[in-house]
Amino acid sequence: MTTGTLRGQKICRTATASSNSRYVRKHILELAPYTPILPFEVLSEKFGFLPEDIVKLDANENPYGPPPEVAEALSSLKFPHVYPDPESRQLRQTLAKETGVPFENLIIGCGADELIDLLMRVVIDPNDVVINTPPTFGMYAFDCAVNGGTVVDVPRCNADGFKIDVEAIQRAVYKHKPKLLFLTSPNNPDGCVLSDRELLLMLELPVLVVLDEAYIEFASCKSHIADVVKYDNLIVLRTFSKCAALAGMRVGYGAFPKGLIDYIWRAKQPYNVSAAAEVAACAALSNPEYLQEVKGKLVQERTRLHSLLSRISYLKPYPSEANFVLCRVIGRDALQLKEKLAKNGIMVRHYSSPESISGCIRISVGRPEQTDAIVAVLSAI
Repeated sequence: MTTGTLRGQKICRTATASSNSRYVRKHILELAPYTPILPFEVLSEKFGFLPEDIVKLDANENPYGPPPEVAEALSSLKFPHVYPDPESRQLRQTLAKETGVPFENLIIGCGADELIDLLMRVVIDPNDVVINTPPTFGMYAFDCAVNGGTVVDVPRCNADGFKIDVEAIQRAVYKHKPKLLFLTSPNNPDGCVLSDRELLLMLELPVLVVLDEAYIEFASCKSHIADVVKYDNLIVLRTFSKCAALAGMRVGYGAFPKGLIDYIWRAKQPYNVSAAAEVAACAALSNPEYLQEVKGKLVQERTRLHSLLSRISYLKPYPSEANFVLCRVIGRDALQLKEKLAKNGIMVRHYSSPESISGCIRISVGRPEQTDAIVAVLSAI
């Protein structure tokens, strides 16, 4: 309880959730919080393992870490007492050369997650519709809810390896008149990719198409980021979290059409990307040989992991072009399986929804010894 005075009168205020909730926007009152993955420190305390002994395969992190140039650049970081460049010019110039996308079409975010929310804040009015294609990355629906929009789900074709339902999306666009359509390639959590034909059909629709390529480095198909200059309704998002192993630095980027990016700049927080994050990303890009080597190791290990998981009688692993493998658990409880793995110091992701992946676990691709550890426990259960 706090007290104060107003023109000689004593005021008492009791801080309670019920009294303060009247200040909260109505749609936020009913918002379900996003459930993040637990960090090493919490996992260590919860399960009684040292952080370095935990086999963490639940968040699609890169177990090899960033190139050595990143640590060197961070150790000699200049001017940490000065605000960072609000336009991240050095990183955008480097990415322009790397991707072939003009400098003025690129914007950097505190992870690609920030750019998803930023796009929503610029585009979505209350009750505007966003087309979602579950099962997919949960932040699209979450950020839509935060921004007061309405999510219309067009489920993927489970019988067809989680491919998007092109005809159903077309019907939904003309029926609901959405502003945004989110597509992920490779898709999280199953790892399937979008075909060129499917993307072209989506780009013919009267909607902004957001193509999330967070895992594109691990796929056999090419990135479509350079196509942003060809289509005024295409946005492509990328990240340094996966292939460059900078998940902890929180740095991502997006390519936006010129007719839209000016408004994104207007709404962006001025110092959203730290100086350390920009320096780390530039340093990572300076060693493409290392990035390619790590990519090769993870793709090779993905093949081995999938092969070994297919020999487990109660698992059905799905094909994947990302750095993870989704498995359907057959004949036993998937949540209990996850908990048994956790008690052995092995963390995986479990899904109870949506219905198409209820009873599935997702296993990130790790180092060979991490694959051996999880397969040994799965085989012994």
